[in-house]
Amino acid sequence: MSDEQRLSELDGKPFLPRTLGYLRLMGPGYMQSAMTLGGGTAFASIFAGAAFGYQLLWVAPVAMLLGIIVLAAVAHQTLSTEANPFQSMKKHAGPFFAYGWAFSGIFSSIIWQFAQYALASAMLVAIVRQCGFDVPAWSMGCVALAWCVGVAMLYEAKASLIRLYENIIKGMVWFIIACFAFVVIRTGIPNPGELLAGAVPFRIPGENQGVAGVTLVVSGLAAAVGANMVFVYPYTLRRRGWGRPHRRLARLDLGFGMFVPYAIAASLMLIASASVFYYGDPELFTGKKIAPATAAEILAAPDRLGPVAGMWIFGLGIVAMALSSITMQMLCSGFALCEMFGWETKGTRYRIGMLLPAVGVLGSVYWSEVRLWLAVPTNVVCGFLLPVAYVGFMVLHRKRAYLGDDVPRGVTGTLWLLGMIASTLVLVGFLCWFAVREVPGWIEGLG
Repeated sequence: MSDEQRLSELDGKPFLPRTLGYLRLMGPGYMQSAMTLGGGTAFASIFAGAAFGYQLLWVAPVAMLLGIIVLAAVAHQTLSTEANPFQSMKKHAGPFFAYGWAFSGIFSSIIWQFAQYALASAMLVAIVRQCGFDVPAWSMGCVALAWCVGVAMLYEAKASLIRLYENIIKGMVWFIIACFAFVVIRTGIPNPGELLAGAVPFRIPGENQGVAGVTLVVSGLAAAVGANMVFVYPYTLRRRGWGRPHRRLARLDLGFGMFVPYAIAASLMLIASASVFYYGDPELFTGKKIAPATAAEILAAPDRLGPVAGMWIFGLGIVAMALSSITMQMLCSGFALCEMFGWETKGTRYRIGMLLPAVGVLGSVYWSEVRLWLAVPTNVVCGFLLPVAYVGFMVLHRKRAYLGDDVPRGVTGTLWLLGMIASTLVLVGFLCWFAVREVPGWIEGLG
């Protein structure tokens, strides 16, 4: 039975069996969740929990909702027209929007793999060291590279390989959640009342040891959805063979496959960090970011969680986050390179594009040295190109020549467009704040 027949059959069923049936067909949303559950989420969640306890628990879910508003529009456009996303952007919004969108996807995928490999290798070294062995970071970087290349290569034209890749990604996402859930069970929740209060949106704490609550809020709201995520998403829909009949499924997929796992995982990390650092031993927080590997070593102390929960379970959850993000960034690079040069998104050229970010494995050794040179300009350049893509999709969202009768209308269409505008303004506001705050120091550091 084809997907279209299954969907038609499900649509005639009551809500609960219909929703359960849809859940079995999901996939692209999980891939988006895997992509955003990387090193940035790990650092942000651990830091926010250590600095402000449960007070910023609401930030990750709200940030993801802002991103999903735009991705839902991307899905609606892609599935309604069943047209090539890049060519549609180029034709109906303009080459500036199309090439800015693709370039930011490639550039950010390549640069941020340095940080992902640095995270994965540092965590693997710490885990291996727990077993009594001392290994160099580059060797663990190579292990991570081998895994990611092998998994990413599965995502080829065959439907069976695409499903296999998606199932591996789904497994990694739920493995991440299971790891952090176990850690939270072990740490406990010292202040459940504050946990509930932290889930209330837009409550912003003041300052703790030089760290302003508004800083973490603004950066968190802007960082949930990256440029490479926005680029790769419509291509995973097309590669899955989804079309007009799958539009409702795509919306559910974003909700249950992307929003729910991301919100759960980010929240569990924040809760575990808050329970140990903020409520457990506040002296451990010194106003600086806590690296996940350092957090694992602290958690693994006998008087805290012990080596099994602190190092192995927490640590493997962090490794899974980095590896799943790396494989998705590789897919983005392959798709974007092929589209920019008009190549087919499969075969040798696609694989070459997919392997471009593999240079990031050098981050397992050199990330601390190149961070100053790469992190700030990448954030600024790719960051400002992401609003360009958002504006491009807003143009397409109202373009009758592109969508025809599928242009969203009425109250729903107006609210949807306002949501996209709000998401774009939040992102632009963060980027302006980031540029003012970070660029002068970066220029001074280069001197």
